[in-house]
Amino acid sequence: MTLTDSPAQPAVRRLNTSKAMVEAISQEMERDESVVYLGEDVGEYGGIFSSTTGLLERFGKDRVIDTPISETAFIGLGIGAATEGMRPIVELMFVDFMGVCLDQIYNHMAKIRYFSGGNVSVPMVLTTAVGGGYSDGGQHSQCLWGTFAHLPGMKVVVPSNPADAKGLMTAAIRDDDPVVYMFHKGIMGLPWMAKNKRSIDVVPEGEHVVPIGKARVAREGGDVTVVTLSLSVHHALDVAEQLAGEGIGVEVLDLRSLVPLDRAAILESVGKTGRLVVVDEDYLSFGLSGEVAATITDHDPRLLRAPVQRVTMPDIPIPYAHDLEYAVLPRHDRIEAAIRTVLA
Repeated sequence: MTLTDSPAQPAVRRLNTSKAMVEAISQEMERDESVVYLGEDVGEYGGIFSSTTGLLERFGKDRVIDTPISETAFIGLGIGAATEGMRPIVELMFVDFMGVCLDQIYNHMAKIRYFSGGNVSVPMVLTTAVGGGYSDGGQHSQCLWGTFAHLPGMKVVVPSNPADAKGLMTAAIRDDDPVVYMFHKGIMGLPWMAKNKRSIDVVPEGEHVVPIGKARVAREGGDVTVVTLSLSVHHALDVAEQLAGEGIGVEVLDLRSLVPLDRAAILESVGKTGRLVVVDEDYLSFGLSGEVAATITDHDPRLLRAPVQRVTMPDIPIPYAHDLEYAVLPRHDRIEAAIRTVLA
């Protein structure tokens, strides 16, 4: 058989994360007329992180709605629309802005189903950009997913790659409960931001759903487990690839969801490796890293051959200066040092 006689191979389609998100939203808006998108600069501008590019042209101003700079008002609008049978996606431009609208998020969006005895659902997606590394200062660079996860009533999802960005967005839109969908700027694959080699990857065409609450083993290994999420998955994979040359097997577990948290996946991985490093770009105290560690100690601390190492943001406002910001972020050097510590 000559090369020209070989059977045709299916084309492999690669998208960046922002395009994968938009594709999920577009497919769900096409499928369900009750899905609408609203927020600041989501219409003609297409979202400052390209989260809505092309949606206005396709679905019009009645379904892709630019709002005034009033987070309390338009998040409240989304909550009301959700209780009346619509499925709004509401974008909070930066998660750091949660302070001006937390009453709507936590005392209304998260609690209405409880307060109504389960009779009124809030099928709403709150999307928001998170993460540092771009000298955006302390009011535009936080993650804060631990804060949302701490407040009951909301599911919290954090994709790390294009395929999961699409699949988790589809699942979030279809969910009958409020879902907070948090995307890190560093995974979006935008040309004007620092990006990584995995921010553009294969994305399934057509319907693609990733179950909320199901972690993913991003890399298998037998010596140490790194539990992480979002951009830190990419950093952990970089370190794992480097250490493989020394014969060190690093297993990287991508949580994908904080609420529900896939504790079974954490226990399974640590049960295999006996060592745990938690990498979290959120703050150290009272957050995800402690919760993951407690998952082990509450179940069986004898699974651990060494104390847990946590690589996180210290409890300080994120510096504006680039060098200082990179010094506090949980990047490659700190992750590698933590892995070597638990192996020692």
